[in-house]
Amino acid sequence: MPTPPTPGAPSVPVPRDGDCSNITFLRQDGDPVLSSLMFTAGVVGNVAALAILGVHRKELRTKTSSFCILVTGLALTDLLGTCVLSPVVFVAYSRNATLLGMAGGGGWLCDLFAFAMMFFNLAAMMTLCAMAVERCLAISYPYFYSQHNMRRWTKSALLLIYVVSTCFCALPLAGFGRYKQYCPGTWCFVHMDKRHDVAFSLSYATLTALLILAIFLCNAQVSSSLCQMYLKMKARRRGSVNLAQRRRKSWFSRGEEEVDHLVLLALMTVIFVICSLPLTVGRRGQVLHRGGND
Repeated sequence: MPTPPTPGAPSVPVPRDGDCSNITFLRQDGDPVLSSLMFTAGVVGNVAALAILGVHRKELRTKTSSFCILVTGLALTDLLGTCVLSPVVFVAYSRNATLLGMAGGGGWLCDLFAFAMMFFNLAAMMTLCAMAVERCLAISYPYFYSQHNMRRWTKSALLLIYVVSTCFCALPLAGFGRYKQYCPGTWCFVHMDKRHDVAFSLSYATLTALLILAIFLCNAQVSSSLCQMYLKMKARRRGSVNLAQRRRKSWFSRGEEEVDHLVLLALMTVIFVICSLPLTVGRRGQVLHRGGND
C-alpha cells in the first residue's frame, strides 16, 4: 500500500514485489527514529574518538604514531560519511519523498548518494585493513618495521586509499555497473542483480570479502606473535624473585600498548564486519543464485 502522496506531486504506486527502485514516495515501513539514533551514535562516537586521540597525543608529547594516524583517518572518514549521508535521509523523511522523488524523478541524487555510501564504506574498510597490516608489521616483523619510516608510508597509504576508493566507486558513473534505489527509498547502493551488470557488484562484494579476510589474518598473526613473546619471556625467567618481577614488569610495559591496539582493532573489525557482511558479501550469493530484490 503506497504512502499517501503530497499535494501537487504525481502518485507512483509501490510495486507488489517490494521493488523500490522507481518509486518517488517513501514506503510506510521506513523508520526515521532508527536513522536518527544511528546518526547520533556515529557523530558522538567519532567526535569522542578524535578527542581522546588529541588528549593522548598531548599527554605523550611525541610524534603521532602510525597506528594513531590511521585511527584518526578512520574516525574522520566515518564522521564525514555520517555527516554527508544522514542529512539526505532526514530530508527524504521530512518531505515524504524518495531520493528519486527529491530529484524530480531523475537519478542524479541517487547516483551521488550511492557513490558516497560506497566510497565511505570502502575507504573505512581499507583503512581498517591498513591498521591491521601496520600492527602485523610492528609486532611480527619489528626489524623491518624499525628500518622504514612508517609514518610517511602511513600518510601515503591513506592518500592511496582515498584515490583507489574514489576511482573504484565512480565506475558506475562511467557506465561500468549501476546504482539502484532500495527500500524504503531513502538510500541507494550498487545494483546487485544477476541480470544487470553483475561484474561490478561481484567485484565490490569480493573486494570487501578479501579486505575482511586480510584483517582477520593479520589480527591472528598479531595475536600469535604476542603469545609467543609472552611465552619466551616467561621461559627466560630465572634467578631471584626481584629479577623475575623486573622482567615481568618490562614485559607488561612493552606489551600493554600492543595489546590495547589489538583489542581496539578487534572491536572495530567486529563492528565493520557486522555492518558490511549483510550489505555486500551477503548479497554476493543473492546475485549468483537469483535476481536481486530489496
